[in-house]
Amino acid sequence: MAELLRAAVIGSTGYGGVELIRLLGTHPNVAITSVVSSSQAGQSIADGYPHLQNVLELPLDAIDPALLKEKADVVFLATPHGISAELAPKLLEQGLKVIDLSGDFRLKSGALYEQWYKHKPADAALLEKAVYGLAEVFGDQVVGADFISNPGCYPTATLLGLIPAVQAGWIDPTTIIVDAKTGVSGGGRGLSQLFHYSEINENFLAYKVNKHQHTPEIEQALSWVSGSPVTMTFTTHLVPMTRGIMATLYASMVSGKAGKSDEEWAELYKQYYEGRRFVRVRKPGKYPATKEVWGSNFCDIGISVDARTNRVTIISAIDNLVKGAAGQAVQNLNLMMGWDEGLGLQLTPVYP
Repeated sequence: MAELLRAAVIGSTGYGGVELIRLLGTHPNVAITSVVSSSQAGQSIADGYPHLQNVLELPLDAIDPALLKEKADVVFLATPHGISAELAPKLLEQGLKVIDLSGDFRLKSGALYEQWYKHKPADAALLEKAVYGLAEVFGDQVVGADFISNPGCYPTATLLGLIPAVQAGWIDPTTIIVDAKTGVSGGGRGLSQLFHYSEINENFLAYKVNKHQHTPEIEQALSWVSGSPVTMTFTTHLVPMTRGIMATLYASMVSGKAGKSDEEWAELYKQYYEGRRFVRVRKPGKYPATKEVWGSNFCDIGISVDARTNRVTIISAIDNLVKGAAGQAVQNLNLMMGWDEGLGLQLTPVYP
């Protein structure tokens, strides 16, 4: 039997971290050897998450890069923004592989990061070194890398929905409008008035209008694909559900593509994602729902052409904690290590 890869999760007491524990716990090639929390060191992970009783009851370690070098081969950083910028260099210096789930290394421009995230940016050399791990698009760059920046949840749903059309030249990138909704787990486990039951129950609201920090991340990746700068309108909403993101994407079709049918659009997307098992393109006239990807690493996409307005509507749905965070991180680990992309991720969505 091959020796298992040893994995540590920093930020293991947050929703993204505990989701990593769930997924890595079923991975045939990985053993979780350290769970790390700066605020709860010494306690059992199961104290804060009783559902882990008899599943994983490791004591929480303090943050110590030298200790992690002894206990792990790869470290997942499921930390708030601003922390990974300090931690990742120390972990890389210890020879550890790093997969960062925060936003600290997603943007190649430190100035842009500081503008949108309001934190001091990481070193420019590390920003350049970090591979942007949108697995279905940039997976070839992930293979063999030792430092991955995991995409954000909104960008994952949005980019997987838009990139095939942008790359094919079927839409005008200057006309893109993104209308996205997320469940409350996207805000993390920390306390906030916005996420109180009485505030969000039976409520539906827009937030960070024209100011969401995922805006430049989406524009950056679209610009890479299109070969020229892309700007867009991006509006996010909070809905009273625990998990899920639905991104409804609008764009004008370019001259010569307006006559394309729903069937031709679906075929374009099927060809683009051929062999990538975690993107499922719906048949014409069928559209995804968040419930249909719940608990899984799937991104489901449906497309509708509106000949009357010369626009296309693309609907993309993911589970924000899996494909939008921990699942894609495990997928990137598999690519990084040269393993089958689906190891530890063969999860049928939980339904109903």
